[in-house]
Amino acid sequence: APRGFRQRLSAIAETGENALICEMQRKSPSAGDILPGADPAEIAAQYETGGAACLSVLTDGPSFGGSLADFAKIRAGVSLPMLRKDFMIDPLQVTEARAHGADAILVILSCTDDALALDLTQPALALGMDSLIETHDANEGERALARPSPLIGINNRDLKIMKTDLATSETLSKLIPSPNELISESGISEPEDISRLRKIGARRFLIGESLMKRPDRTQHVQALRQAT
Repeated sequence: APRGFRQRLSAIAETGENALICEMQRKSPSAGDILPGADPAEIAAQYETGGAACLSVLTDGPSFGGSLADFAKIRAGVSLPMLRKDFMIDPLQVTEARAHGADAILVILSCTDDALALDLTQPALALGMDSLIETHDANEGERALARPSPLIGINNRDLKIMKTDLATSETLSKLIPSPNELISESGISEPEDISRLRKIGARRFLIGESLMKRPDRTQHVQALRQAT
């Protein structure tokens, strides 16, 4: 059965601590190879030990070097809820995600129109999964509010120029009725970044590249979770 992705985030955020979605990614279009030869299960276990709320696992191969094999390996080794992060463009991928043990999917509004977004979120809901609706600008923020999912991600990365700016979360958070429900994504690496975003009510954060590069991964997750 699904392990309650949103429920796990809420359980931590409601204590006042930071609910971290820690990500496994081998490479990215902006950074290139991040950690060649990384053992996904070992990294996931370090995230779990450090106090991550949930995990995000890239399954896209061409751009991020991920796979469903990585996802399955991690699923077998950790108990945390897991998000399948990929370019979701077909409802079949939702069923595929659940078959591999996913508890949530990512729906990127810059890659989908409203009809497709609905075609992805409805079967996820029927399978007991959560959907993280990702936005990048005010138009997508407005569209996200009409989706049947309360999980709205604000990606601080401008996909046109591949630059990150935490001000994106600060600006778009004003569109979300309950700021503490938003998930700030990208550009977060230090406790100071989380402290800045907590001022807008954010308590949920998706962090990938910066964690992948750290040798002290477990300790840094602990520091990020406890940042005030």
